[in-house]
Amino acid sequence: MHRTRLYRNGVLEAEDFPVADVSDHLADPSAVVWFDLCEPSAADLASISEELGLHPLAVEDAVQEHQRPKLDRYDTHLFVTAYSVALDAATGQLAVREVAAFVTGNALVTVRKSPDFDINAVIKHWDQSADLAAHGTGYLLYGLLDYVVDTHFDAVMSLDTQVEGLEDGLFEENPRDQEMQIRTFQLRKSLVTLRRVVLPMREVVNSLLRRDLHTIDAEMMPYYQDVYDHVLRATEWTESLRDLVTTILETYLTVRGNRLNVIMKQVTSWAAIIAVPTAVTGFYGQNVPYPGFGHIDGFWTSSLLTLGLAVALFMIFRRKDWI
Repeated sequence: MHRTRLYRNGVLEAEDFPVADVSDHLADPSAVVWFDLCEPSAADLASISEELGLHPLAVEDAVQEHQRPKLDRYDTHLFVTAYSVALDAATGQLAVREVAAFVTGNALVTVRKSPDFDINAVIKHWDQSADLAAHGTGYLLYGLLDYVVDTHFDAVMSLDTQVEGLEDGLFEENPRDQEMQIRTFQLRKSLVTLRRVVLPMREVVNSLLRRDLHTIDAEMMPYYQDVYDHVLRATEWTESLRDLVTTILETYLTVRGNRLNVIMKQVTSWAAIIAVPTAVTGFYGQNVPYPGFGHIDGFWTSSLLTLGLAVALFMIFRRKDWI
């Protein structure tokens, strides 16, 4: 699965041409080439490594999965690792897709670790800002990072909506305890995962803004500054949501404890009321003479005493809001 594009003098000239033609286009200083590799093997990358002068460590990182988002600088190129994300609103699970990129003076090579990474969305970003194509690989890298950071922002917005739903369910009259717990822990897990891919992006974009890399010209700086601003906002939002989920979990446990205390008070109150007739009937059930023994007056006395004490206890507990 290969995707290719050729820009010459800032104009899209060809796309989806064979990867074998890339070397011919790279010989032209006015040409900028992008080609994409999906789940390549080490042998696939070795074939382009010599031609582009890629560092062996960068090639190794491009093949291996679960790299930390980073920017590595080598003599002939830059190596970038980033992750796009997507949140499943139904389950609260966060899907993470890794992409690596080699950035040379006139070529961008993207290496997708999974077909789930939406490369078509990256192409759409490029086409929406086609007037910037004259800025070469800086323009292509901007489109890639802008898409990645947009997925971070979409995910954190969706997580914010999910967390608001948790807040609304805290004080329901009939709380669904198990569902609440599962949802809370799943969102907390997704926020931790999102933080791992969002937080390092701040360092990645900040490093690209350094002028000594000579990858980004002055005209592209404002666009990278905009990406950096989005990264900061996504990072701060993620941190605040993580704290908020922790607070919600603590509040939920507190509310549940308070609700349990209320239930215990109610059960204890009813148990005290039930204990009154038990005590009275137990007293009158003794095998010894007592006031009213053997007469109808004893029955009415015990009945009225049971009813009176039960009503008195009920009124006292009701006044104290225990029932």
